[in-house]
Amino acid sequence: MKSLVPENIRPPFARYAHGVEIPAEWRLVQTSGQLGISPDDVVPDTALAQAKICFQNIQAILDSANMSRHDIAHISAYVTDRAHMAAYMQARDDFMADVERLPSSTLLIVTGFTRPEFKVEVEVLAAAP
Repeated sequence: MKSLVPENIRPPFARYAHGVEIPAEWRLVQTSGQLGISPDDVVPDTALAQAKICFQNIQAILDSANMSRHDIAHISAYVTDRAHMAAYMQARDDFMADVERLPSSTLLIVTGFTRPEFKVEVEVLAAAP
């Protein structure tokens, strides 16, 4: 994969690429949106703790496809308030800290999820040979 960050447009706001080129015939994995709920049905109070669970779930899904966070092409995230953006971004940056080729990324503020205690949802598209 190749990160696309054209020099003739404004640089990204954070640690992501404007686009990612995926070679033909690579395997793709699209996750469902992952919510911040633990395997024992606990939903933490903070957006940071919820986002960390989202990324733990994503790691497990990628592991099941013999992929890793290094194979992520795009991250889509949803938070229920601007106040949760920094916490989500911290969890994302921690999860992607050792990844050199940055994925593209989208972050949206939404009015809510299926249950009111959820603050963050994250999905990824990954690709590998």
